[in-house]
Amino acid sequence: MVLHITPYSSACLHFLDGLSWSLVFPCYWFLDRLLASCVATSLEKRQRSQDPCSFLTLCVLISAPLYLLLLLASLPFALLGFIIWAPLQAIRQPYLYTYCRPDKHQAEQGQAGAGIGEWRPQGRSFCFCSANVCLLPDSLARFNNLSDTHRRAREVGKRIRNGASRPQIKIYIDSPTNTSISAASFSSLATGFRRTSSLDQRPDQTHTTNGPADTETEPATECPIHPSGATDCPVHPSVNDQGSAECPVHPDGADTTADCPLHQGGTKSSSDCPIHTSGEAADCPVHSTVAQSAPGHHDCPMHGDGTQPKPSTDCPLHTSGVQISISAPEPDPQEEEAETGNHRPGEHGGADTGSMTASRESLARYHGSDGGIGISSNNTLSHVPRTSIFKRPGRKRRHGDETFDHEISAFFPANLDFLALQEVFDHGSTTRLRHQLHRYFPYILSDVGRYGWKGCCSRFKFLNSGLMLASRYPILDARYECYPNGRGEDALAAKGALFAKVHVGTSHQEQRVVGYVTCTHLHAIEGDASVRCEQLDLLLQWGAEFRQSSSIPPEGEKVLEDLVAFDVILGDLNFDNCSSEDKLEQQHALFTQYKDPCRLGPGEDKPWALGTLLDPSGLYDEDVSSPESLQKLMENEEGRKEYLVFPPSKSQCPASSQKGRKIPLKGNGRRIDYILYSDEGLQQDWKLEIEEFSFVTQLAGLTDHLSVAMRLAVSTGEEEP
Repeated sequence: MVLHITPYSSACLHFLDGLSWSLVFPCYWFLDRLLASCVATSLEKRQRSQDPCSFLTLCVLISAPLYLLLLLASLPFALLGFIIWAPLQAIRQPYLYTYCRPDKHQAEQGQAGAGIGEWRPQGRSFCFCSANVCLLPDSLARFNNLSDTHRRAREVGKRIRNGASRPQIKIYIDSPTNTSISAASFSSLATGFRRTSSLDQRPDQTHTTNGPADTETEPATECPIHPSGATDCPVHPSVNDQGSAECPVHPDGADTTADCPLHQGGTKSSSDCPIHTSGEAADCPVHSTVAQSAPGHHDCPMHGDGTQPKPSTDCPLHTSGVQISISAPEPDPQEEEAETGNHRPGEHGGADTGSMTASRESLARYHGSDGGIGISSNNTLSHVPRTSIFKRPGRKRRHGDETFDHEISAFFPANLDFLALQEVFDHGSTTRLRHQLHRYFPYILSDVGRYGWKGCCSRFKFLNSGLMLASRYPILDARYECYPNGRGEDALAAKGALFAKVHVGTSHQEQRVVGYVTCTHLHAIEGDASVRCEQLDLLLQWGAEFRQSSSIPPEGEKVLEDLVAFDVILGDLNFDNCSSEDKLEQQHALFTQYKDPCRLGPGEDKPWALGTLLDPSGLYDEDVSSPESLQKLMENEEGRKEYLVFPPSKSQCPASSQKGRKIPLKGNGRRIDYILYSDEGLQQDWKLEIEEFSFVTQLAGLTDHLSVAMRLAVSTGEEEP
């Protein structure tokens, strides 16, 4: 189990590869720019139609002949470089493994990776995400109505990083009468709270405090202390009550409230209290001097500074079974260099992706307390100084007897553990994207695949596989396999499957707890169902071989057998579960070994399942220009029919645009991006349970796919000692 950290085994080969590419690159770049100048996006066409004599049109007329002239001049050097470069690809490593050691700032902010601490008896949950980012060379990306690949790569990395590291709010209510989870808007939370790591995984870390932020609050639609709707709640008294202005958090007449968790902005007036939005309260334990001396409240932020670990049952802020934790990122101190001249703000109608705004979709169900940082064993509001929390109806939905939450989210899931990307073809984009993702994911497999020929009968590969896998957990082993049966233009890319074994914990018996993650991208040409079925057969075969080979201990070593926590497949499979043309793939044995959370059976998805392929012709419309607007549109049936790709009808050409047409077929669009999981091969009594499934719109304007995410809970059947 050796991970390849360099493309070549020797420095000499690495030097020859760099030299040959430096000779080929000018010709490659001029050809790419020449083709790009001939293929315009819908946004560029719109700009040219509005101003035929625009500077953009003039640049195209001048640049195209110039690129052609320079291309012809660079051909001799490219030919020499190609003669050196092509043979080297036969001995090039199939992937590049990079590990970014977290700097001091990241370590302090809890962004140093998930860690591989002791495996908790009650298990753990893991979050997976798959996204097709369409980072082709610029000339090829334009056929999907996308341009400026390098800028998009950098922006994709920023959005994923900001989404995954955003504040996460989790409310777990242990009540026999109410087990709902309501969402809290981050706009109602004043920052200034301590950062905690994910409730599902908390490595040891140093906690710091965020700076000041907006203190906008909202009226409470439901009491966060009494979710069952108690009318006599002392936290929400009637408007006519009168209360004292003296705060129990500041006894003995303290003259400052700068650090008060209930008085944001440093005021002692109870009129500004985030708990009492409707008025003041005379008998409120928060604004009463009696509360200062109440026994049994010494560890409560409302009841002095003592250390008594057990709260009083009479405390209205310590109702039984209520646990709240908030994790929030610190702003990045070293933002990447300023955007180049190619990136004009607002050109693509995108929203501000650098902000750390969080959405109501950041809530996640947490099954069981681990007693770690961020949630205390006495059910208090832990690590939430200067924060007001109000509950509003959540956006997550369940359909019928569904056992997990599902949503359309404008943000990537908080505390994302594994990220699988497809179509990261462009070499320069790979470097930029990897640089951004390494600020959150310490372990990345990139530059996956091969170029050139492999054997005398194989087709030449101009592009690699386009696969990338990022992980917060250490990668123990990896393997790449190329599908040998590609046809047409798809055969020019080394599409295949990337398998990885990750270390997620260690049991009490010193056994490693591992997981298997597979990233793949299947044949794309419509009508080639037999090709995709053959690739699915190979996927299952290679996966079984990888799991078997990676579980064999090194010769001469005696180690305990690994405990397998999960086996997940992520990727773009290029077929859906509603098209009549894809019936062969829908009935493949893959779906007997792996489970699809969005699928009821062959040819039938669950009602809430959403198509993931966007209509390229509408990518720059104002209605889908930002993550929030695309999310809102996807929640509307007519919006989905307008901007998602549906299976073509007999009277409709598959290549034609369907924008504005009535789609006669059932379903919510073509869902070709999948996350599948298997519960075969797990330890006895171990169970997998889906906590939430999301369709993510945060990459709006940057790709023609929606991302998909899933949070999977692994329970061991044991109880916490």
